[in-house]
Amino acid sequence: MSNARAIAFHLPQYHPTPENDEWWGKGFTEWTNTTRAKPLYPGHYQPHLPADLGYYDLRLPEARHAQAELAREYGIEGFCYYHYWFGGRRILERPVNEILSSGEPDLPFCLCWANHSWSNIWQGVADRMLIEQTYPGMDDHRRHFEWLLAAFHDPRYIRVDGKPMFLIYNPPDIPDVARVMDYWRQLAAQAGLPGLHLVAVNYRGAQVDPADFGMDASTWQPLPPKSGHIPWRYPALKARMRMAKGKYKLTVLDYARIMSGLTRGSPPQFTEYPTVLPNWDNTPRSGLNGLVLHGSTPELFKTVLRRGVDLVQGYPAEQRIVFIKAWNEWAEGNYLEPDQRFGHGYLRAVRDVLQETR
Repeated sequence: MSNARAIAFHLPQYHPTPENDEWWGKGFTEWTNTTRAKPLYPGHYQPHLPADLGYYDLRLPEARHAQAELAREYGIEGFCYYHYWFGGRRILERPVNEILSSGEPDLPFCLCWANHSWSNIWQGVADRMLIEQTYPGMDDHRRHFEWLLAAFHDPRYIRVDGKPMFLIYNPPDIPDVARVMDYWRQLAAQAGLPGLHLVAVNYRGAQVDPADFGMDASTWQPLPPKSGHIPWRYPALKARMRMAKGKYKLTVLDYARIMSGLTRGSPPQFTEYPTVLPNWDNTPRSGLNGLVLHGSTPELFKTVLRRGVDLVQGYPAEQRIVFIKAWNEWAEGNYLEPDQRFGHGYLRAVRDVLQETR
């Protein structure tokens, strides 16, 4: 019996799409940036290359099944798929569409509305808008909810006290968000659901009262800010940054030094589910404007995850939720999937912590 419900964020970026073909070139997927990454300083672990699952394509049912089997083997309850809705337009929708229509794989899942605009940040800058996140009004919110109902009614959908759990990346961006959430709850009741369990993603340091947004809980996604810090042990890189005269803001922090800040020190005032980071290095996307949490290992991550699990032990069993960011964000160096350096190490860390008695 696990002592927490471990749910891993899942990025459905691993298949070609017309939009990515247009913006980045024919055949672009997350693997494009991942595999062409280069080390920027001595001992910089790049590129990160997959092991067991290879360079999968999420259009293939076999790839989705392999991910589910691996997650299940190591005690992960399910995936939280990033979901995109731009005024009725969906992006990267094919994997979730096929998971819903086929009924496979038989692994629990929920959705997180990644309600942010897309820019060209995957080229290391953000000076070109690709698709803007807009909120046309209540009719659009109704259409959005009507699409979500197909997922909410799926027997695999992750619930809390029988209520489908839905995450929103940036609730404050939604005009009159509390009214929208109340409207969605009305629509849920009309559809025969016992309610919704709405979770606000909080990536700022301060605690967030989810009730301010008409929501039930929050999850804190900690990530140190980019400060331009480069350790003195990399003098050539420091000199390179000085020569750039502020053009870049590459930040290199030691995971071991900052990991105490990756979880709260004590349970917060409001219902908050920890989001724990096994690793982070987005230089494949952002280059010399990236952030590196250098030297992460499965053993160090185990300490962070253990602290996250401890934070939820006072909650009712259904709410002992710990999110892991992420299952497969390879171009951000942020994943649990087996790689060629650590193999199943991060997955074993998850299983070990979930099986500890409290």
